[in-house]
Amino acid sequence: MLQQLVNGLILGSVYALLALGYTMVYGIIKLINFAHGDIYMIGAFIGYYFINSLKLNFFSSFISAMFGPVMGPYLVEFSEFSFLISLIAAMIGAAILGVIIEFLAYRPLRNSTRIAALITAIGVSFLLEYGMIFFVGANTRSFPQVIKTVRFNLGPISISNIQLLILGISIFLMVALQFIVQKTKMGKAMRAVSVDSDAAQLMGINVNRTISFTFALGSALAGAAGVLIALYYNSLEPLMGMTPGIKSFVAAVLGGIGIIPGAALGGFVIGLLETFATALGLSDFRDAIVYAILIVILLIRPAGILGKNVKEKV
Repeated sequence: MLQQLVNGLILGSVYALLALGYTMVYGIIKLINFAHGDIYMIGAFIGYYFINSLKLNFFSSFISAMFGPVMGPYLVEFSEFSFLISLIAAMIGAAILGVIIEFLAYRPLRNSTRIAALITAIGVSFLLEYGMIFFVGANTRSFPQVIKTVRFNLGPISISNIQLLILGISIFLMVALQFIVQKTKMGKAMRAVSVDSDAAQLMGINVNRTISFTFALGSALAGAAGVLIALYYNSLEPLMGMTPGIKSFVAAVLGGIGIIPGAALGGFVIGLLETFATALGLSDFRDAIVYAILIVILLIRPAGILGKNVKEKV
């Protein structure tokens, strides 16, 4: 059970990164961005091509061979360094893609009905998925294993350095996001726009820039999640974002959509539920269990675990 708890936390940290993007976009413009899971997929492919096309493995091996004997134990493994470079590139590429999608697809529909924006989000999702199939094919690819796997046995728990890396990066990004939202000027603007965009605009806040920044921030987290999960499972393909995207939406609703800590909590809960379902021999039904949780939450507590029911005046 302890081993499954660790595995669930690793998987849940990736769901949490994805759920944060959902909850931020919903909190600021009340839109469920169903293309968010496909931005996660694009991030994985950016990392994949960045490592392979630029031959970072070759350069890292060359630099390590040249300077390794001099630096000794103080030299950071350049294979890990190349992975971090590809991770940053994926985050930047996903952020740019998120801003472009917001500008071209969602901004023109900002004053239209919610159903129009929702249908557009689904259309953007299919465009990204089958656009990638057209350009790169539908075959599953192996993600470059730039980091040598090392396992640590701690009593009944076995954990790898890759799992620790995924968990550490995920927690770091979540803490950084919380700092940006709570302590920076742009974070204050995001919170103001989420409460009342018209009042925020009257106070001198550039609403369009703030919304674009929110999309960039959420998409960057999705891009990081894509690279991390591709490294974890050693595979990627153009439809890899569909199921994790929906599960992350469930995580956001479970924790309280529009609430950043709630999205993170929901991601960890979904990861734990899925892992324990697999451990109990219910791997064929793990997706059904997640969706059943969504139905139960919507029936019992629509606002989510950390959400509050707000009364609206008629």
